[in-house]
Amino acid sequence: MIEPDTIRLLRECDAGIKMGVDAIDDVLDYTQNNSLRQCLVDCKNRHIVLKDEIRILLNNYHDEGKDPSPMAKSMSWMKTNVKLVMNESDNTIADLITDGCNMGVKSLSKFLNQFKAADEQSKDITKRLITLEEKLVGQMRPFL
Repeated sequence: MIEPDTIRLLRECDAGIKMGVDAIDDVLDYTQNNSLRQCLVDCKNRHIVLKDEIRILLNNYHDEGKDPSPMAKSMSWMKTNVKLVMNESDNTIADLITDGCNMGVKSLSKFLNQFKAADEQSKDITKRLITLEEKLVGQMRPFL
């Protein structure tokens, strides 16, 4: 059962990365601190590198990947825009990104445990994505 679990895990990583990149894109124009902006851009670029790795693997399985659910995207977009309208600050951006990363780590950890039969390469990508999210949370702390 390795192949189905591998595909499922890669799909969830694909959706998570798309969600993360969209979240960063949603806040970049509001970012005032150059250090915060650079941190977000660097993280976005690392997400894209992982997305490309995932795309290659999913193509090998003839799978299209997965988009985030429309409900999750809508809720994220609404939360971001409401919070930024109320308080357009780097503190708000750091808070939003921290919340998103924590949700991502929680979801990816759940999927890593759920799809135990996934191959080691997809598990490694998932673990690298979790590490990337955890690192970004740490980088957001000075801006909270």
